[in-house]
Amino acid sequence: MEMLTIKRVPTVLSNYQEDAAEPRGCGRNCLGKCCLPVSKLPLYVFKSAAELPDSPSGATEKPLADFFLNSLLLGQWEDRMSKGLFRYDVTTCETKVIPGEQGFIAQLNEGRHLKKRPTEFRIDRVLQPFDPAKFNFTKVGQEEVLFRFEAGGGNKAHFFESAPVDGATSPTVVAINVSPIEYGHVLLIPRLLDCLPQRIDAESFLLAFHMAAEAGNPYFRLGYNSLGAFATINHLHFQAYYLSLPFPVEKAPTEKIPMAKGLANSGLKVSLLMNYPVRGLVYEGGNTLKDLADVVANSCICLQENNIPFNVLISDSGRRIFLFPQCYAEKQALGEVSQEILDTQVNPAVWEISGHIVLKRKKDYEEASEDYAWSLLAEVSLSEERFQEVKAYIFEAIGLVEAEVEDADVNENKRTSHQSTPVDTTHFPEGCLVQQ
Repeated sequence: MEMLTIKRVPTVLSNYQEDAAEPRGCGRNCLGKCCLPVSKLPLYVFKSAAELPDSPSGATEKPLADFFLNSLLLGQWEDRMSKGLFRYDVTTCETKVIPGEQGFIAQLNEGRHLKKRPTEFRIDRVLQPFDPAKFNFTKVGQEEVLFRFEAGGGNKAHFFESAPVDGATSPTVVAINVSPIEYGHVLLIPRLLDCLPQRIDAESFLLAFHMAAEAGNPYFRLGYNSLGAFATINHLHFQAYYLSLPFPVEKAPTEKIPMAKGLANSGLKVSLLMNYPVRGLVYEGGNTLKDLADVVANSCICLQENNIPFNVLISDSGRRIFLFPQCYAEKQALGEVSQEILDTQVNPAVWEISGHIVLKRKKDYEEASEDYAWSLLAEVSLSEERFQEVKAYIFEAIGLVEAEVEDADVNENKRTSHQSTPVDTTHFPEGCLVQQ
């Protein structure tokens, strides 16, 4: 059984709140409108070039991408860890690859469910209004922020160690997840002061793609959980972390869906996920980053407007996107999930669905098997009939028409297996209430 170790990077000096001793706004140095507009924070301005990122296997080295992930994001994350800002030390959590064909990854994190923030909203509505009385990221201290992440006007990225926040705009920030799942676990919070609820819009979704592209590493992924699919905070955010293993879902074969209309000259491809316990769609290609982001965003918007919970994995530096409509919370509320699985207290959100399963009891971790992981994730998946209905909703919303395929063997020939090319990691040292 393969045991994994945390890969560390050298810690860099913290850049946050250089004038921390000087009280601002309400005096708590929070991320609310009282403090943030009069603050200074590190600022990373990403390049606005529209092209998709180069493959990691390409010969072109991008020093700025290396700086963004290693020195800035992971370095600053370690700085906050050294300051004791996390609720526990995730680097001490045991992790292993479960033996079997899929290669599911299990982590033992016995304290996370006791120390993470509780869910404060109903789980039967994907779209709910922002409620300032409930926990949201404006209540967070600025010490949890690593840097601002904003679009630039050219083809070069820039970093400023300390930059005043423009009071006329709502900043996008990258902050630590104080209840981390893995090394480098952060939150991307678009236009924080706009207090957007947890719902996808095209502009914010594109920000997540740019973050993946700037990181430029297939082992750094971003994820999104809708309400009803185990998002625990109704304030728009994406999650991201670094794990130097391929996720099982990234290795699963796919089957291209032939299209009669909607993708001409776009370079986009939509496929079905095959031989995996959760049914899903895989989006790839596009002439620009925005092409791909817009198609996936519109697919998500269709799901949330139809009250269908879903999770999204942004993989392969923004080149490959997995979309999972799911029904676990609904089945849980209806009493259709087995007690054995409920007893594990695993909430299958985007990371679990992707194959990185956080277990809360040592017994479950020690006995974890591929059969268990498959059974758990199968409870998340829509039935084949329901999945086809949902796929039809999505395709209608984004203007796709499937081609008629008379011979089933044609599709079989289009099934492919995909795995992100590893990079050299030597330089990374509605009324029902469900308990969550």
